[in-house]
Amino acid sequence: MNQPTALVTGGSRGIGLAIVKKLIAAGYNVSTIARNESTDDEFHQLVDSGKVLFLLGDITDAATRETLVNTTLDKFGQIDLLCNNVGTGPEKRLDILDMPLESYDRVMDVNLRSPLLLTQVVAALMIKNTPRNPGGQPGVIVNTGSASATMVSTNRGEYCISKAGVSMMTKLLAIRLAEHGIPVYEVSPGIIRTEMTKVVTAKYDKYILEDGNCPIARWGEPEDVAEAVIVLAEGRLKYSTGDIIYVDGGMRIPVL
Repeated sequence: MNQPTALVTGGSRGIGLAIVKKLIAAGYNVSTIARNESTDDEFHQLVDSGKVLFLLGDITDAATRETLVNTTLDKFGQIDLLCNNVGTGPEKRLDILDMPLESYDRVMDVNLRSPLLLTQVVAALMIKNTPRNPGGQPGVIVNTGSASATMVSTNRGEYCISKAGVSMMTKLLAIRLAEHGIPVYEVSPGIIRTEMTKVVTAKYDKYILEDGNCPIARWGEPEDVAEAVIVLAEGRLKYSTGDIIYVDGGMRIPVL
């Protein structure tokens, strides 16, 4: 079987970077895109070695998405796993009643519109694939959601709305692609230690460690999310699609 190929968006740092590394370790070719260069030395080594194809660009741009898909196909032949991981929060956290339209449009474009448009293209390619991933499927799609899809933060409403949309997108695609043997999943991280959460470290330290809101009382790490992606990528859940895999330390569970 030929080496499977994964396309990961937002793979130069945080959760995306951890996913890229785990996939390489699992034997995948990886193509990834990000708006910013990575500061991680191992990532640059993987790019220099040819194990990772990296495109610096904006996923919201249609021409860039086309280039990403075409260069991936030129180098690796087909796409066996799509990880719609790219995501962004509002540049400034504001009350939802004061949320600027520009902020809403930007977050929705990055977090929901662009992943959906990219998936339309990649799913059409996957339907024609010769199975070469570990699960013997023509393709697997994994979307990175968030606890914010169901947990309200009124000072970043645009982010919550976009991630709720990702959950519905996952279900829609799961139904549409089931007949082709392509499962679609959502990985839903809780509080993960990344650049996005760095600015609210004190708040989340208290939420996790002092207030006891996470049964597994620690921060999540990007590698925790990447492990879940590997399980899904390898096709171990043969009778599942459209499901949410929670990586949140149990924080979603209501407790009296």
